[in-house]
Amino acid sequence: MDFDYLVFIGRFEPFHNGHAAVARYALSRARKLIFLVGSAHTPRTIKNPWSVAERSVMIQSALESDQSRLIIHPLRDHLYNESQWVAAVQRKVGESIKADGAESEPRIGLIGQDKDASSYYLREFPQWTLVDVQHTDTLSATELRSYLFDPDPDDSRGGRMLIKANVPAPVFDMLEAFRKGSPAFAQLVAEFAFIEKYKAAWCEAPYAPTFVTTDAVVVHSGHVLLVRRRAEPGKGLWALPGGFVGSEEDLLSSCLRELREETRLKIPLPVLKGSIKGRQVFDHPERSLRGRTITHAFHFEFPTGALPQVRRSDDTDKARWIPVSEALEMSSKLFEDHLHILEYFLGRG
Repeated sequence: MDFDYLVFIGRFEPFHNGHAAVARYALSRARKLIFLVGSAHTPRTIKNPWSVAERSVMIQSALESDQSRLIIHPLRDHLYNESQWVAAVQRKVGESIKADGAESEPRIGLIGQDKDASSYYLREFPQWTLVDVQHTDTLSATELRSYLFDPDPDDSRGGRMLIKANVPAPVFDMLEAFRKGSPAFAQLVAEFAFIEKYKAAWCEAPYAPTFVTTDAVVVHSGHVLLVRRRAEPGKGLWALPGGFVGSEEDLLSSCLRELREETRLKIPLPVLKGSIKGRQVFDHPERSLRGRTITHAFHFEFPTGALPQVRRSDDTDKARWIPVSEALEMSSKLFEDHLHILEYFLGRG
């Protein structure tokens, strides 16, 4: 064995034959393989349909004969703080090795496919030897998800056969069970259809559109104001009050309008304007499934006092004051990157 441990980082949505080929090669060169399963603790979306627990079962079932040599841990995203993400990877690997009772100077490597710009993270760990593996001829996870969620009851396009040909047999069985028996599947199909229709509406544009939105982070007496979405995308998820900027308004006006429309917040506009504590742009290219969307978030702070009355609007299911400590633990229930926005303003990001 060239290594005591090889580290394999990925989302594995789903775990397909390409992932399995990398894992088997890693196991031929290392005593144990550490999987760090990314995008942990996020809500179900068409980009991240499966929990870490479900993806862990996919990995273990596909590599059943080597289960005793697998170490699997969740790895959450840090969209706006790369240093925190790198530190999390280092911490997870260190904890794994310590729990495994390894020697003080184990041989550690990082394995992956340096295929395009998305593989930049492979160069962020110079302390570990990089094992750059060759590309395996298989459909991508994105393509496999599109076949899974594109409505085709009779499989006239052969989508399920393509999935079966590109994932390990136990994973295919899991995907079929998910398709037939999971209550979440129907909502994911609806979300997929909404996003496809949304993108199709802009396909004739001479260039890819960039959308501009605003979001309001209203903190009052240790609570933050959230709304629950009643429509796709993200139906049922909690979100910051916000929306698209109108063509005739500036950013702050848009934010205040959306805030009052969605929550009916009983605070006068001059008081709201005077309570702005900060503002920040959040522009991760993949922050929204709808396409390139840049949001301008405004932080309103009211340290003390009784919580003002709020109520829902026509496009939100509920508006509610939620304790800050609780909101920061709602990763799997928060829309898009709204947890990261909260963490930025509330000091944890």
